[in-house]
Amino acid sequence: MSTAIQFNNVSLNYGSEDGLVRVLKSVNFSVNSDEIVSIVGPSGSGKTSIIMLAAGLEMASEGSIKINSQEIVGLRENDLSDVRRKNIGIVFQSFYLIPNLTAVENVLLSLEANQKYNRDEEAKSLLGEFGLSHRINHLPSELSGGEQQRVAIARALINKPKIILADEPTGNLDSANSESMMDLLFEYTKKSKTSLVMVTHDDSVARRCDRIIEIKDGQIV
Repeated sequence: MSTAIQFNNVSLNYGSEDGLVRVLKSVNFSVNSDEIVSIVGPSGSGKTSIIMLAAGLEMASEGSIKINSQEIVGLRENDLSDVRRKNIGIVFQSFYLIPNLTAVENVLLSLEANQKYNRDEEAKSLLGEFGLSHRINHLPSELSGGEQQRVAIARALINKPKIILADEPTGNLDSANSESMMDLLFEYTKKSKTSLVMVTHDDSVARRCDRIIEIKDGQIV
């Protein structure tokens, strides 16, 4: 089994008026392809920073991060964008849908960012799998929170990424929508043999994963 994500002695530091803030301290872990991993821990422990680093949206202060065996620490932004396009889908707690685009247009935007055009039927089909066939032409403001999150997930999955990174994907959902949404995400991940790394505060969601990584004060405990 291949390794999708590898963190070796990764630290993340920020400068502040009060001196150096150590967000992550020599973090080591790996995630195999076709593995579902949850990251848990108290607020401010560094969970989201791990997602941001793996996505190449933050740069490690020290250490090595490999995405499907490719080192990303030190890459230029254009090269990082290329790694993301080829490998990663990201789901945030805040849906970040474009308000003046319909559900299907939001999903198509992700395809166009990867220079894939005229894939309308593919986007509609995926939204249909998520129970949104009747909502494809609705704007985000016309969708419920659960429906908006499903659109956001479809947008992350439409390019068939090898790795899905999710930061509190159920944080804005009620329990019924949360369970339904996670059923869809887990089902898709297993079916497509995709790695899923997910930050969550929901113990019931974490327990459904293959493995749990606990973070406290910037370290794996």
